Amino acid sequence: MALIRAVRGMKDILPPESGRWQWVEQVAREVFALYGYREMRLPLLERTELFARSIGADTDIVAKEMYTFTDRRGDSLTLRPEATAQVVRAFLENHLEKGAGVKKYFLIGPMFRYERPQKGRYRQFHQINCEALGSDAPELDAEVILLLWDLLSRLGLKTLTLLINSLGCPACQVEFRDKLKAFLFSREGWCPDCLRRREVNPLRVLDCKSQRCRELMQQAPLLRDCLCQACRRHYARTLELLSRFGVEVVEQPRLVRGLDYYTRTAFEVTATGLGAQDAVAGGGRYNGLVRDLGGPDMPGIGFAIGEDRLMEILPAEAVREEERGIFLAALGPAAREKGLDLVQEWRRQGLVAQMDYEDRSLKAQMSLADRLGAKWVVILGDRELAGGQAVLRDMDTGSQESVPLGELNIVLKHKSAIKEGN
Repeated sequence: MALIRAVRGMKDILPPESGRWQWVEQVAREVFALYGYREMRLPLLERTELFARSIGADTDIVAKEMYTFTDRRGDSLTLRPEATAQVVRAFLENHLEKGAGVKKYFLIGPMFRYERPQKGRYRQFHQINCEALGSDAPELDAEVILLLWDLLSRLGLKTLTLLINSLGCPACQVEFRDKLKAFLFSREGWCPDCLRRREVNPLRVLDCKSQRCRELMQQAPLLRDCLCQACRRHYARTLELLSRFGVEVVEQPRLVRGLDYYTRTAFEVTATGLGAQDAVAGGGRYNGLVRDLGGPDMPGIGFAIGEDRLMEILPAEAVREEERGIFLAALGPAAREKGLDLVQEWRRQGLVAQMDYEDRSLKAQMSLADRLGAKWVVILGDRELAGGQAVLRDMDTGSQESVPLGELNIVLKHKSAIKEGN
């Protein structure tokens, strides 16, 4: 019978790599807590309308990449391709908009887009999302970017570049859209997608990946020349605050991001080592999204980190070493019975502990302990039981000592505390 393989573009995350993912997400949760963010855990499936209305029907995500199907009731459902619209949906449906102050949330989990698999990009991919709702202050823009920078720095990432732009408000975008559309119709050589986009959504041409279209766009008008005074002040204040707190930025006047709901501040973090698609994180303001999804006219800002891409550039030395524990090598039925009690007691004390349940030789059990990465092996046989002792072996040095069974728990706890630097 043929082996069933994983679906193309879907990746198994196995030990020890899964330990790296756990560490990254642990650091993320610690940083989010420092900034006052709370976690949302939301369904993978949403009504297709949610993403069509929020992301934009002419975006590549909605037009080409969503996993959409009709269920048995005839409803059109979609595996979530991004999290912001979903967070806003949950925010409104559960009446979380009530009360003063900025509402801060984060979400960690898988997203789905049907696109060509490449380095750091899969059809099931994983994101760490940050969403802040309720304030249009540039200080919040700066705080969200500082949170992102803080998180990436704590993960040991150094070769990063922060790209930033202002997309202006809807009034600014009307003026820019007219200028851009006139430019697009004055030039020839656009790809088929951009020929369509220039009719229905000219700003999406700025997001085209075609090299020819990118070259043509070098002469296009810039959105920053159409910003109103309020948007200019907002952008300038954001840049001022980032500079105050030591975050260097590269202004990218043609940065628009791939979603229609962005307004004002838009940003990306790029990294070396990921090829042409080098963005590891990105986000921006979405001041009209809550209103467009049926809620009050409430501003918002957020970002998403691509975990799969992050793993491609995560320094090996930045990851905390998995805790090495205890392996109990029991020789004989009586030793195994006693070992069951000891191992469970060590676990209750917070120590990592394992044992073998088969009747293997000491040599085979020592080999297994080595493969499991045990720091200590407790050797227990009939002779040790009769003498009320156990042999404790340090797997790094090879040294051994006899320890009374009654003192074994205290000795292991003490050695673990020394190892952890407590």
